[in-house]
Amino acid sequence: MSKLQQDFTQGNIAEHLVKFSLPFLLSNLLQALYSVADMLIVGMFCSTEALAGVNMGGQVTNLVVMLVSGLTVGGTVLVAQYFGAHKEQDVKETIGTLFSLLALLGVALSLIMLYFSEPVLRLLQTPEEAVEPAKEYLNICLLGTIFVFGYNAISSIQRGLGDSKRPLYFVAVACVINVGLDLLLVGPFEMGPAGAAWATIAAQGISMILAAVFLAKNKFIFDFKLKSFAIKKDKMRLLFQLGLPNSIQSVTSNLSFLLMTALVNGFGLAATAAAGVASKFNSFAILPALAMSASVSSIAAQNIGANQFDRARESLGMGVKIAMALSIIVFALVQLFPQAILSLFSNDSEVIACGVSYLRAFSFDYLVVPTVFCINGLVNGSGHTTFSLINGMLSSIILRMPVAYLLSMTPLGLTGIGLAAPMASLGSLALGMWFYKSGRWLKNTTGISRSLEA
Repeated sequence: MSKLQQDFTQGNIAEHLVKFSLPFLLSNLLQALYSVADMLIVGMFCSTEALAGVNMGGQVTNLVVMLVSGLTVGGTVLVAQYFGAHKEQDVKETIGTLFSLLALLGVALSLIMLYFSEPVLRLLQTPEEAVEPAKEYLNICLLGTIFVFGYNAISSIQRGLGDSKRPLYFVAVACVINVGLDLLLVGPFEMGPAGAAWATIAAQGISMILAAVFLAKNKFIFDFKLKSFAIKKDKMRLLFQLGLPNSIQSVTSNLSFLLMTALVNGFGLAATAAAGVASKFNSFAILPALAMSASVSSIAAQNIGANQFDRARESLGMGVKIAMALSIIVFALVQLFPQAILSLFSNDSEVIACGVSYLRAFSFDYLVVPTVFCINGLVNGSGHTTFSLINGMLSSIILRMPVAYLLSMTPLGLTGIGLAAPMASLGSLALGMWFYKSGRWLKNTTGISRSLEA
């Protein structure tokens, strides 16, 4: 077996989880770092208006990425289940189809969003002073969307094959390039948000190209020949069947957070910047849960493809324990040192004052999401992404948005908006536990013929 692949259908589950999740955690940590680098460095050299603009532009960029993120989740599940069932040709066809679909969607979405960027920013009640820097940052980032899609495709495929180390190396390169260019373009070159955006897309493009070249030269299961990028109708159908619900869920969740941002915007520029800082910190804080969720998804999918359901259950139990232990530490740090965390991003006393109560309230989410994310990992790995959509819609639309709106009208203000996140996650947890206990995740929804090997 190639060093770029790993069989999770045998061996110790806890060991697999730790070995797989650590590189994935570090990879996501670095990815979040080079995302946060834009705000940190813009905050050092530029105005509060520029900082708020980067926050808003970044959130809309994330929304575009979320539109197709489900396809990469579908790719991970398909590749892992085919790999667990020893169907190599199906793995290759899935990879080629995924690459081609994401390339087409990347170009189309970039063109559409470039046209609608300003209306979207104004719809979100972006403070007038921050509209131009937000638009500038967003439009440049949109030019690099295809690089983001390409890198995410490669990473999702590698995860399905059991390899989380190579994506770590690729994102480490991107992080170094992004931070270096940020310091140069935003600092001495004084390009502001535009410099941060150019640094981001340059880093993403170089990382994606290096990843593709490395895999092509190291006996990767996919040969990167032009004919191999043919879109196979059956694989495209399965990718959309598994991925579309996840995309809708991700977009809905992101939209709910954007609407929470719109509510925050009503409290003024300092509140907008504070919520942006809290959002960036949150991208770090949830990493243990995200890493464990991805690990559970890949390990469970391979074992489900091999008909080893007890190992899939074991991966969920161990994943929750590890993620919860790490998340409790993060929660304690937020409760004890919120000012110190906020001051890493901004030295504006008003921004820090606005952010303390909001961040403390939001941080209760870190005690709930480890279990929610790990259950979602198992459910997605089993191919039941439609349930993940239903659960996500319940959390985002039925709970998070209405609760945030109602609490924003009370004396709690920003604190109430922050509390909406953990309250919504509790609802998602209840439904997820019911689905898991019911055993419905055991049903084969993909049509993939599973291995008869125990």
